[in-house]
Amino acid sequence: MSDSAVFSKDHPFPARITDHRLLNQPGSAKETRHFAVSLAGSGLHYKAGDSLGVFPTNRPEEVAELLRLLGASGDEPVSPAMLKLPAPIPLREALAGRLALSKPTRKIVETLATKSASADEQAKLAGLLAPESKDVLTAWLEEREFVDLLAEFPGARLTPQEFVDHLRKLMPRLYSIASSPKVFPSEVHLTVAVVRYETNHRARVGVATTFLADRVQPHATPVPVFVSHSHFGVPEDGASDCIMVGPGTGIAPFRAFVQERAATGAAGRNWLFFGDQHRATDFLYGDEWEAWLAQGKLTRLDTAFSRDQILKLYVQDRMRENAAELWAWLRGGAHFYICGDAKRMAKDVDTALHDVISQQGGMTLPQATDYVKQMKKDKRYQRDVY
Repeated sequence: MSDSAVFSKDHPFPARITDHRLLNQPGSAKETRHFAVSLAGSGLHYKAGDSLGVFPTNRPEEVAELLRLLGASGDEPVSPAMLKLPAPIPLREALAGRLALSKPTRKIVETLATKSASADEQAKLAGLLAPESKDVLTAWLEEREFVDLLAEFPGARLTPQEFVDHLRKLMPRLYSIASSPKVFPSEVHLTVAVVRYETNHRARVGVATTFLADRVQPHATPVPVFVSHSHFGVPEDGASDCIMVGPGTGIAPFRAFVQERAATGAAGRNWLFFGDQHRATDFLYGDEWEAWLAQGKLTRLDTAFSRDQILKLYVQDRMRENAAELWAWLRGGAHFYICGDAKRMAKDVDTALHDVISQQGGMTLPQATDYVKQMKKDKRYQRDVY
């Protein structure tokens, strides 16, 4: 199939994982994995800066527990409204790969309250639903998934259809592509932090990250994927300099950028800021960065390993330490990129950028803000945050 329009978000390509390895060294507190996904035969094309959409499935053991708690066989026909299906599908299929099993809302608590035949359960549910318990209910729900609610209130018997009516659609997850098509034309690389944690005395997992890490058999299990094209990308002018800030898995697109710029012979300089917990265990693709540095394909590498000294150190601290040099690059027309955590890191890096421009450029903060706005307008400041 050569027409890339054949495969899309609405009709994903059944890709295969061809390489899967742990990037962290023994002793790390993290589990970050590298995946190579073959796009051979798909007709799909991507550019450095794009993302790959992955449609995961839920854990079979969680699906089995939900069926047990519902007293269902899994063959019952259901029609989840949000899926807009032409015909009912079996409950097991809906739970396995069509519906999200996490993030219950007040609505399911209200339903359980009307359905429970137990006085004790009704009393507890009424307490949670009381107007003055709004914050209590929010915190209580944050600790739970749908399986917890069915287990805690066995006196409430929901039909399969009643249950699925409370679930949201299982959405694809987007991962920044960590490879350049100039180097890997028929495959994409992903850098994935596998999510595992515990709440309410139950082991929880990231649905998509553990789908890739635990449930996909390399070369065997089809992984439904699509390419999500992005505004994020290397400068059109290869002579432009690049400053890239990508701690943790935020490193992914910058591996693609450096591969791309090396492959195209871009004359512009490349400066990378990378951070994680420990250099010895968490320097993702460290050998590659050191090799590119030695070859001159990477001009500067500044790292911040937060737990390697008493005071925690982050990428924004390295930016401030190198403020004069950073401003010289920016004044010379360098493009500035951030990838990674939107909640804190991206905000802290943005604040540091404004401070560097203000202090080194002799500007007031409002003037620095205008300067950054112009950078964004000129596509010299781009963010890929999540």
